[in-house]
Amino acid sequence: MIAYASDSYLMKTRYVVQLLLLSAVWGISFLMIRIAASDFPPVWVGFLRSLMGALFLWPVLLVGGYKLPPRKLFHWLLLVALTNNAIPFSFFAWGERVVPSSTAAVLNATTLIWTLLLSLAVTRTRASLHTVLGVIVGFAGVALVVSFRAPEATPAGHRGDILFGVFVIMLGAIGYAVATVIAKTKLKGLDPIGLATTQLSLATLMLAPVAFIGPHPSSIHPSSVLAVLVLGSAGSGIAYLLYYNLLAHVSATQVTAVTYLLPVWGIFWGLVAQETVTPLAYIGVVVVIAGLILMNRPVRSKARLIEACAD
Repeated sequence: MIAYASDSYLMKTRYVVQLLLLSAVWGISFLMIRIAASDFPPVWVGFLRSLMGALFLWPVLLVGGYKLPPRKLFHWLLLVALTNNAIPFSFFAWGERVVPSSTAAVLNATTLIWTLLLSLAVTRTRASLHTVLGVIVGFAGVALVVSFRAPEATPAGHRGDILFGVFVIMLGAIGYAVATVIAKTKLKGLDPIGLATTQLSLATLMLAPVAFIGPHPSSIHPSSVLAVLVLGSAGSGIAYLLYYNLLAHVSATQVTAVTYLLPVWGIFWGLVAQETVTPLAYIGVVVVIAGLILMNRPVRSKARLIEACAD
């Protein structure tokens, strides 16, 4: 196949733009979650986000002729929908009632760390030195972002609530990691759009009874409705299309650059929303990204494992 230099340049530029757009969409999702959670209970945020995302992807699936996963994988699909959608979507909304969206974006970056650790445990592979150092550095950066906040951003008596919110968000990030490991080992070779549509649909069905039985929103503002629409259509609809299109044209390692950019976008959108961000928080973000890069530095004997975990 012959490729002209100009065409190659244009293709690379297009994918870079898509990568930046994807990171921006996922980055603003944390702010949208915080806005939606101001009116909707956490489970409702997860339910509505899954519902909107499924409604967006079903027409894409039907018009594009994409295939749904086989029924024999239903139990694995159900587990992935639980850990990749139902739990994280609800837990991030739960945690962001007290944790700023910018901090939540940084905590989300630990997903790659948890994924690698779980993959190493499943495959019973010994971690390399730079992997161990990357994990330590990454968590140190998270600690910087979480611990050093402006005094006015942490009202007296609310420190425990914030730490609990951080814990809940971390559980959501671990959920993403669990789903990634399951998908890599049990759901290989499936149509990605069919898989995403199935996940969101199953998550909607799981969360619907919990949402309707539990607390209902007492008052709904237009901003919260708009936030839910953005979360569903963009954060769980357009984002999936961009993500899987990128995976089809560039390497999985390059696509993981999104993970490095999310904390940056989280801080940016947090500043737009006038959240308080201390100078040490910026340092923490840099440390987190450095840890992720160090952790994913390829090693001769483990290069394939690292790339698989980063996917």
